[in-house]
Parts: sequence; structure tokens; C-alpha cells
Amino acid sequence: MQQTLPLPKYHSVYLVLKERLRDGLYDQRVPGELELMEEFGVSRATVRKALENLTQEGLIERSAGRGTRRLQPPGQAGQQASSTHRMAGLLDNIIAASLDTTVKVIEHEYVSATEPVAQMLQIEPRAQVLRAVRVRSTKAGPVSCITTWVPREFAGNLGRRQLGRKAMLVLIEESGVEIGRARQSISARQADATVAGLLGMPLGSALLSVSRVVYDVNDRPVLWLQGLYCPDRYEYEMELSRVGDIDAKVWVSKDFNAYMR
Repeated sequence: MQQTLPLPKYHSVYLVLKERLRDGLYDQRVPGELELMEEFGVSRATVRKALENLTQEGLIERSAGRGTRRLQPPGQAGQQASSTHRMAGLLDNIIAASLDTTVKVIEHEYVSATEPVAQMLQIEPRAQVLRAVRVRSTKAGPVSCITTWVPREFAGNLGRRQLGRKAMLVLIEESGVEIGRARQSISARQADATVAGLLGMPLGSALLSVSRVVYDVNDRPVLWLQGLYCPDRYEYEMELSRVGDIDAKVWVSKDFNAYMR
């Protein structure tokens, strides 16, 4: 791992592993110390410190002879900013922004839903979902690495070639699904080795992380998206207005825009 990272090496490894645990990538098996040392290019002491932090948070359990296994994660942390929006605002702007970019489909396959995916899409664990990984770019270079999961019943129109030509939401709507709403959370994340390579960024670079679940008009989840965006090429704008009585005025969202540059 590069010496120029603003965080200690063990903390950078810890953050990447924590994100992977949250995404369900280690449901079957958590890599051993030697594998992590090779992937991140760090010492055994660094890997052990990162794993100790994960153990202290109750995310993994380590035992001699049995290795490391993922534990059921605690309740959803309240550190992310979550909100529910109408399609007429944010999602329409996101579709419009995607029309000015090009997309490369990196992965496209049907897989069994992991526990986190099943929970987000409200389906049975191990049910079949389409998992697609795409890199979206502008003339300035890669903007985002987007991973999506779609239940098989809604993925009939989402072929690899189609995803390289049209926005996924457009394809889903063209198949007859009427989109109703979306729930989204925004946070920060570090680029792991895979994402850093796809976006042409240094390992550990800060990224804007967007998690979005899209529902149809019957409130069935039809899509879960996790997007990692380069902060120097993506801008998210929100306009707020004051509402409420003098004793309890709050800021509410009025309009949303997503810009890629």
C-alpha cells in the first residue's frame, strides 16, 4: 500500500475490509492473513491490527484452527444521510446525466443473492439476481464504478449489450415496470485495489459512495445500486428550504441534481 495515504496503513486496510463485509463479499469466507498481506502489500502486523479493529467492532470472529468468519452485522449505523425522493426529481436528473457519458460493462452475471442483497431487495437469500459492474466515463476520464443487483424477474431486458447503450432505469421502465420512488444514502469510502484500477486512481483514494434502492409503484424493490464516484468529476447538488413553525423550523430538500464533468 502506498506510503502517501493520509491514513495509517492498518486503518486503510480496515476501512476496505469493513466495506467488503458490509457488502456481503465475505459471507462465505474471510481471506486469511497471508492473502490480505499479498493483496494490500503490507506486513502481517498491519493486517492483524486491521483485523483486531474489525473483531472489536463485532464484525468478525477469529479463532485458532477455524480462521476468520463474518458475524451478523449490528443494526444500521445512523451516520449516513438517508432520504426518500420522488422520481420527478433526483432520479430523472441522474438518468439525464448518464446520457452524457459512456459506459463499459465489466461484469454481467446471474448470482445467488447474499444476505445483504436479499435484505435490500426483500427477496429470499440465494434467490437469483443479476449482478452488473459498470464503469461510466466522460471525456475527462472515468467518473464512477457502479455495481447493481436486480431480481431476475425484473432483469429480462438487461442484457450486457443493452447495458452498454442505455441507462439501467430506462431499460427497466421499457420492460413495463413503473418506477415509483427511491431511497438513497451517501457516505465516503476508500478505493480498494479493484476499484482503484478501474477508475485510474491511487489505492486508498477518497470516493463518494452512493447506495440507492429503487422501488416500483407497488413498493417492490427492483434495483439496488452501489456507486463509487470520483469526487473531482462528480457533483451532487441539493437545494434546501425552511419549513415549519418558528419553534421548529427544519431544512427540507426542494430539488436535486447530479452533475458529471
